[in-house]
Amino acid sequence: MVDVLVWVMQRRVVLADRAERLRRELAEIDAEVARLEAAEVVFGQFADAQRAGQVDDPAMAEEFERVTTSPGAGGMLLVPHREPGMDEGVLPADYQAIVKIVTGAEEPVPAKDVSVTLGKGTTPGQVEPVRDKLRRLADRGWLHRTPAGRFTTTPPQPPA
Repeated sequence: MVDVLVWVMQRRVVLADRAERLRRELAEIDAEVARLEAAEVVFGQFADAQRAGQVDDPAMAEEFERVTTSPGAGGMLLVPHREPGMDEGVLPADYQAIVKIVTGAEEPVPAKDVSVTLGKGTTPGQVEPVRDKLRRLADRGWLHRTPAGRFTTTPPQPPA
């Protein structure tokens, strides 16, 4: 009797595992079917537009031009290298906010403090994007990064 109970339990575990694998495989298949259905719709729309002679929609062409020629598109720098006479106005708004926070601080600030001031939070997922922007600003001459990894607007002057 015990052997039958053990066999039933083992069989149930094996079948439950197999059912879970099949559910995952079915979900992957459903996702692929959805992608193919979407592609079919898009290609159908393109074919209809091509037959009607409307493949090159002027509004779409204008939007494409705006997107591909804006800063950051096609390899353009969002954060330019700082040159004499440049002010923060050439930076995107989020970078301007970061420079303003660092400029307003009396001492070098860590990325975590800048993240909190921006209202982002203190988790690594919230701080790291801010740290990346701070590093980019420092690499391009807008800020200075201290050996301790804090940021300030000007490098410290060596003692005379």
